[in-house]
Amino acid sequence: MKNMNLYSRGDKIFVFANMVLIALFTVAALYPFIYIAALSFSSGFAAAAGKVVLTPIELTLAAYERVMSEPAFWNSYKNTFIYTFGGTLTSLLIVIPGAYALSRPQLWGRRFWNLLVAFTMWFHAGMIPFFLNMRDLGLLDSYFGIIIGFAVNAFNIILLRNFFESIPTSFEEAARMDGANEWQVLWKVFVPLSKPAIATITLFCIVARWNGFFWAMVLLTDEGKIPLQVYLRHTIAELSDDEEFSSTLLSAPYSVETVTAAIIVCSIIPVLLIYPWVQKYFNKGILLGGVKE
Repeated sequence: MKNMNLYSRGDKIFVFANMVLIALFTVAALYPFIYIAALSFSSGFAAAAGKVVLTPIELTLAAYERVMSEPAFWNSYKNTFIYTFGGTLTSLLIVIPGAYALSRPQLWGRRFWNLLVAFTMWFHAGMIPFFLNMRDLGLLDSYFGIIIGFAVNAFNIILLRNFFESIPTSFEEAARMDGANEWQVLWKVFVPLSKPAIATITLFCIVARWNGFFWAMVLLTDEGKIPLQVYLRHTIAELSDDEEFSSTLLSAPYSVETVTAAIIVCSIIPVLLIYPWVQKYFNKGILLGGVKE
């Protein structure tokens, strides 16, 4: 950091104001996570009474014991992993070749195909036609339906297409001089040079799949196939409607709030573990280790 004595009075005020704003934004972003974590480790009575603010009150693991003792929780966790990683892999296998094709100048009707892909970002058939389409294709209440039904995102294709277009043609020309075909150019030249963009798209897909709730709730009726987010909703509804549980709330070691918080904490742990691994690719240049023109 530069010596602050080199700054004018106005510059110092500006830097100080920026630091204060950044600190406030950081606290605002972190507090919901801290609050949910504290709530999950608090007693049911303390949570229901609104006593939890920053740290756990009457520290207990009762909510986690309640959550992890349910086989349905682990089954929904397994389903979420299937939908997330199966769906992300499927998306990448479609998006990467699609973006590569749209980035090629020699593609016949390239402008039309790019416009067609972008059109889906502006206009959508709607929820009912989509549901009827899934029903008619026999994709309701199935793992495959959730994975393939949301495999393509136009924004991801356009983002990766733009990245492919920015790669110097000298890399492709060198590969073709060595006898590489289209698939070899894609997987051995473009994909290795596009790790930052592919990592970003992968993170987008993982987060979207992991947090998928509405369509999973609509398309899945089999309790054995629901993901974690739908299970969370079912658990909240079940505990809220349980009159016997409500009558013993004052003496119960957990409450609807603490159980909900425990499930949320369990659900965000995998994303928190994956994000730092993907983050390291974000700021890398596409020509890292390449030859400049």
